[in-house]
Amino acid sequence: MKKQQIILLMGAAALFSSCGIYNSYKRPSDISVEGIYRDTVSVNDTLVSDTTNMGNISWREMFRDPKLQALIEQGLTNNTDLQTAILQVEQAKASLTSARLSFLPAFTLSPQGGITKMENTSSYRTWQAPLSASWEADLFGNLLNSSRGARATLLQSEAYEQAVRSQVISNIASLYYTLLMLDRQLEISEETHAKWSQTLSMMQDMMEAGMSNKAGVAQTEASCYAVAASIAEIRQTIRETENSLSTLLGMAPQHIERGRLEDQQMPEDINAGIPLQLLSNRPDVRAAEMSLANAFYLTNKARSAFYPKISLTGTLGWTNGTTGNLNPAQIMKNAIASLTQPIFNRGALIANLKISKAQQEQAKLAFQQTVLDAGAEVSNALFAYQTVGEKSQQRDKQVKALEEAVDATIGLMDVGQTTYLDVITAQQSLLSAQLTQVQDNYDYLQSVISLYQALGGGRTGE
Repeated sequence: MKKQQIILLMGAAALFSSCGIYNSYKRPSDISVEGIYRDTVSVNDTLVSDTTNMGNISWREMFRDPKLQALIEQGLTNNTDLQTAILQVEQAKASLTSARLSFLPAFTLSPQGGITKMENTSSYRTWQAPLSASWEADLFGNLLNSSRGARATLLQSEAYEQAVRSQVISNIASLYYTLLMLDRQLEISEETHAKWSQTLSMMQDMMEAGMSNKAGVAQTEASCYAVAASIAEIRQTIRETENSLSTLLGMAPQHIERGRLEDQQMPEDINAGIPLQLLSNRPDVRAAEMSLANAFYLTNKARSAFYPKISLTGTLGWTNGTTGNLNPAQIMKNAIASLTQPIFNRGALIANLKISKAQQEQAKLAFQQTVLDAGAEVSNALFAYQTVGEKSQQRDKQVKALEEAVDATIGLMDVGQTTYLDVITAQQSLLSAQLTQVQDNYDYLQSVISLYQALGGGRTGE
């Protein structure tokens, strides 16, 4: 009989270990980051191999403008989305603590007392002070998988918080640089409007003296009106951008203190690192993987539900008995062990296991897609960063050439070899190129922000 029991226990142990209810989560081998994003330098798309990663740079080192740093600090303190994410982390921590405490026995104290009186007898008092304890023996991994799942949920919440933090930092920097761009475009437009207004006044005087015609004056006047309209539009956009940034900072719409676009500096070394770093740097990738880990443990828990639950309960207490209040207190105690084996709900357990497996597969697909999306974002950000640099170089040459063209056209008009309409055309082309040049400078800053966020930037550096 003993041999049969030993063989039965050994077989049960082998069965339990083979079903995987005790296994820890491991990243699926078919999800790889090899070749996840492209190198922008090599024409054959050779992968970048530099192990340095700008995503590891703290946001203070990335954004060096003191006024921008102050705004980011304020946003990290007041932004409601980030505060909500922080509260979700606290909630996940509490859930993990609860899951870990479930391994310990639960104690309950239930004191009771009463007075009994019957006819022609004296009254007597009774009291009891039972202390009950219950404990579930986690032989089949139910509590273990619950605890591991709670841990994965906590890590997922922390990754989500970091993702929100990174998004807040990037949005604040983007809106701040947008304001700097608009300030510079407004400055150029106002300077141009002042120059053209002086020219218009001069041409009106020349027309009255018979030295100019109505067509040239009307064209110059129309150009001045166009610039004035664009100035009003830029000012409106500035006000709207300030309001958007104020809301992001968690404060009422107001003026934003800021620097100048030409004073902004970015780190000189922009490196994307190696693709493997995406799995540890990108908070959305980490969150997706922890969601998969949690689904894995839920599947394990669904498997463990097929096996019996063993609970131990006991009571230890004191009572004065029922014969009077002068009797010495008596000790009462009992202990019960119970085993619950699911039988008739097996169909529900099988269905629950199928649901858990399907949800785990969905989480795996979501994780895989998140990795692919992250690689695409890095590829796009890398290419945008490279392209905007080349574009800025060509734009600088264009502005310089148009400045020379304006000067040359004015010189030709002075000697009567061209009309003022040609001068107006050249000036309009120069203004358009100058405004676009400012846009290019902003695009460069925005490309750095996008790449920084795509690589998982936003660390405090503490």
